[in-house]
Amino acid sequence: MTRQFAPLAPLQDWGAELLGTVGEDLPLWSVALWAPGATGVTVETRDGETALSRHDDGVHRGTIEAPVGAAYRFSVDGQTCPDPAARAQEGDVHGWSLLRVPARVPHWPGRPWHEAVILEIHVGLFTEDGTLDAAALRLPALAEAGITAVELMPLAQFAGDRGWGYDGVLPYAVHPAYGGPDALARFVTAAHEAGLMVLLDVVYNHFGPDGAYLHAIAPEFFDEGRHTPWGAAIDFTRPQVRRFFIENALMWIEDFGLDGLRLDAVHQLHDPSDPPFVEELCARIRARDLNRPVHIVTEDERNLPDLRQAGLATAEWNDDYHHAVHCLLTGERAGYYASFAHDPMADLVTALARGHVEEGQPRPGRDSPRGAPSGHLPPTAFVNSNQTHDQIGNRAQGERLIALAGPEAMRVAHALLLCAPAIPMLFMGEEIGARAPFLFFADLKGDLARAVREGRAAEFADFESFAGAVPDPLAPETFTASRPYASPPPDAEAWTALTAEALRFRHNAVMPLLASGRAAPAEVTRTGARAMHGIWPFEAGTLEIRANLGAPPDTPWTLPGADVVIGSGADPFAFAATVAQ
Repeated sequence: MTRQFAPLAPLQDWGAELLGTVGEDLPLWSVALWAPGATGVTVETRDGETALSRHDDGVHRGTIEAPVGAAYRFSVDGQTCPDPAARAQEGDVHGWSLLRVPARVPHWPGRPWHEAVILEIHVGLFTEDGTLDAAALRLPALAEAGITAVELMPLAQFAGDRGWGYDGVLPYAVHPAYGGPDALARFVTAAHEAGLMVLLDVVYNHFGPDGAYLHAIAPEFFDEGRHTPWGAAIDFTRPQVRRFFIENALMWIEDFGLDGLRLDAVHQLHDPSDPPFVEELCARIRARDLNRPVHIVTEDERNLPDLRQAGLATAEWNDDYHHAVHCLLTGERAGYYASFAHDPMADLVTALARGHVEEGQPRPGRDSPRGAPSGHLPPTAFVNSNQTHDQIGNRAQGERLIALAGPEAMRVAHALLLCAPAIPMLFMGEEIGARAPFLFFADLKGDLARAVREGRAAEFADFESFAGAVPDPLAPETFTASRPYASPPPDAEAWTALTAEALRFRHNAVMPLLASGRAAPAEVTRTGARAMHGIWPFEAGTLEIRANLGAPPDTPWTLPGADVVIGSGADPFAFAATVAQ
C-alpha cells in the first residue's frame, strides 16, 4: 500500500521565486536559503544587498526587487556563494546566479511505458556542436528509426565544460555548455513534436568535488556518520534536504515537461528515514495531476522489487541482463562480473524469464546474496541493455561491446534486446553499430585534475584485462574521441537496417502484446551451450524467440514464418522471432 504524504508546506526553503511586480514593471522575488548554522545571510545584487530574516526552521527568507535575468548571490556569515537552487548561472559554478522564471513547454499527452524504446545520450557528444539545440535536429531521424524515448545523461551544472554530468553541483541549473534552460525547453518541445518521450538522469546521492557550496552553507545537509563512495552521505532525515531534491524533480517534470526521471544509484542514498526519501519522492510525483504519464526509473544494485510492485517506480535498470550478456560474449570475470562468469548462458535465460538473476539466492563469486524474487513483475518493470555509459565508460579504454565480442555476436545480441519483452535501452551510436569508445572525461584544474587522473588509474586494479595506459581524462582529445557519430562504421547501413527491422517488429507485434498483459509465466529454456528458446504468453498472443549466441543448439531449429531472422538454426550465431495470435 502506498503511503500518503501531506502537501508540502507553502513556505519557501530554497531559491528565488517570482512573486509579482512592484509598481508598473519591476519584479518582486521571494528568496530563501536553508543555512541553520548561519547567524547572518544576505542576498546581493549588483545594485545592493538585502538582509534575510532567520526563521526557526533554519531558513533565511526575504524579498528583493530586480529584473528578470539579474545577477544575484548569497553572503553567508560574510562568505559569498551562488544560490544552490539557482535556475541558471552567469558563468561557472563559482559565479553569480541569475534570476529566472520557470521554463514552460506545450502540454502533450505523453506515451505509455510499454511503448518505450530508449536511446541514452550524452548531449555534449551527441553532435559536433554538443548542444541541446543541435541534438534537437536529430530527433526526427531517431523517431523514424523506431526510437520512442531519449534518456539524457545529467544536465545539472558542473565545473568546467566537459564531463559525464554525475559531478553536478547546481542541480536546478541546466549546464550552460549545453545551451541552458531555454535550450532544454526547445529540445523537449521538439522531442514531443516528433513523438519522443524525454527522460532525464538525475543525481540525488552526492555532489561533485568543485563548486559544492552546500558543504559550507549548510554542513547539516550531510551526515558525517554515514559515508558513500563520494564522502559524507546526504542527510535525508531533514525535511529541508528532502524538499531540495523533491522540488528539483518536480521542476524537471512540470516546468520542462519531461516524461520521466532516471534516479541514479539509489542504493547509495544511505537513508535511515521512515519512509525512505525515494518512496516520498516517487509518491509526490505520482500525486501530481499532470494529465499525462510520468515514468520513474531507478538504478538500484539491491535488486529489490518494492518500489515497482507498489506502483511508485515504473522500472529499474537491469544490470543482471547486461552482465550475463557481457560475460557470455567476452569471457570476462573480474570485479562486478565475478558472479555472472560461472554460467552466463544460464543467467541470460533467467534474466529473460524473470528479469533479475540475483533474487536473494547464494551465488558463486558473491560473498553475500542480494536481491529478492522479481519474477512476478511484468517485463516492462525492467530496462535491459547490452551497454550503457557505465559499462562502456568504466572500462580503461572505453570499448563498446562490439569491439570486444565482434559484430556477428552483437547482431544477435542486438536483435534479442530489441525483440524480447523487457524495455530495451541502447547507448547512443549502438543503433548504427558505432565503434567509437566512450571514455571517461572531465574538465577540472589543479589538485582535482591530478586526483582524477590518479583515481582513474587506480580504479582498474582488480581488472587484469584493463591493464595498460588509461587515456588522460582531462585531455580534450579524450572527449572528442568519444563522439559516436563522427566516423560511422563501414557497416552502419546494415546495422541501421537491422535496428529498423527489429523495431518494426517490436512496434507492430511486441508492443500490443505488452499492452494486453501477461497470460502466463515465460518459458525460457537453454537449448545448448550458448543457445536459448523463449516463449512469452500474453493475452493478445504469444511471443517466440530463438537465439544462438556463439554455438548452435543441441538440435538445430527452424521457426517458420519468423518476422526477424538472422542466419539459420544450425549456425553458431542465429536469431528468429515471431508472434502467434
